[in-house]
Amino acid sequence: MDLLHIVLLIAAGVAAGAVNAIAGGGSLITFPTLLATGLPSVDANVTNSVSVFPGYVSSVVGSRADLAGQGRRLRTILPTSMAGTVGGCALLLLTPAAAFDLVVPFLVLGAAATLAFQERLRGLVGHPRQMSPRRAAITLQAVVFAGAIYGGYFGAALGVMYVAALALILDEPLQRINALKNVLSAAVGLVTVVVFAIFAQVHWGAALTLAPATILGGYAGARLARRLPARVLRFVIVSFGTAIGLLLLYRAFT
Repeated sequence: MDLLHIVLLIAAGVAAGAVNAIAGGGSLITFPTLLATGLPSVDANVTNSVSVFPGYVSSVVGSRADLAGQGRRLRTILPTSMAGTVGGCALLLLTPAAAFDLVVPFLVLGAAATLAFQERLRGLVGHPRQMSPRRAAITLQAVVFAGAIYGGYFGAALGVMYVAALALILDEPLQRINALKNVLSAAVGLVTVVVFAIFAQVHWGAALTLAPATILGGYAGARLARRLPARVLRFVIVSFGTAIGLLLLYRAFT
């Protein structure tokens, strides 16, 4: 890497850490930047997954006040998250990416639309308070597992998807759901780091350049997210999700 590549990676890392903490989708900043430094696409994806993990951790630290009272919930879903991530990593390493790449843009756009029309959808599926405890628990596990598979495979806009789905099934303020999303993203990131470090080609020079920058951006972004009104936070997340989905759609067909 030359000096220009290092500067680009640092700037991308700070921006991605902040975006991941506020809305999710920071990988759509770091992944193209890694490609621009000359890495092959699969290597860039793997290196990106390793690089953004510290930013997820700092996001958790920055939003820890909104995790109060959610310890029991986290203990029930973190094993599910880790199991799903292992499955997603296996998909990436063992199968061709072409088919999944065509599905991803529609998943991201669907997640953004789900959050944008959350209240109308609640009228169709029922408010979280109307769900039985059993149904709510099963739905939560299913959402966490499906999101973790996606996160282990690629992970861009994982936060958008998690916030959109969790907001439908949890009767919690958006800031607390965002904090929960940060923990789930960090759990997915931890598993990808372990799996890819053992079984994939990680470019550690690029990863070690990006990682400290994502920590700084992740902490700052999480603190900012806590201060945003719910309506503003929802608008930001929907906007990022739509932009990311359209970008992925463009890339899939070009």
